[in-house]
Amino acid sequence: MDETEFWELVDAAREDAEGDPEEQADLLVERLARLDPEAVLDFARHFESRYHRAYRWDLWGAAWVLLDGASDDAFDFFRCWLIGQGREVYEGALHDPDALADLLKDFDEEIDGDGEELGYAADEAYEQLTGTVAPDLNLPSGPAEPEGTPVDFENDSLLAERYPRLWDRFRP
Repeated sequence: MDETEFWELVDAAREDAEGDPEEQADLLVERLARLDPEAVLDFARHFESRYHRAYRWDLWGAAWVLLDGASDDAFDFFRCWLIGQGREVYEGALHDPDALADLLKDFDEEIDGDGEELGYAADEAYEQLTGTVAPDLNLPSGPAEPEGTPVDFENDSLLAERYPRLWDRFRP
């Protein structure tokens, strides 16, 4: 599976789920389970590499503003959700996290921003196909700390200055 096929699967599942991350995860599992096990592992490798690539302080700050706070786990689930938004939103957010204010048409804090189940879709599909747990993907482990300069999440004026579009759109 190449990168284009990866993003096509992500996009099709999101569109069919009408943006609901849990429904998107269920649809991804169904679609991945129609592929051969090696293609599912390829999907998992693509997902995992993008997940690690998004482990950055500036994205965590954007998640903090969007979600009105983001613990370690919440940021993990946010990164899965971000991948689930598709290539344009994902790459745009990596290029400029504040651009999420323009890239996101709608954002419902109750359902958006948490894509935990998306992170498990490939594992579930692999188990359905083979009856076994997915093997190690042989990828380098992710960074121990987020890349970039730490952000002071407790400083609202700094967050408003660093993420002016997100702050204006998503904070009262």
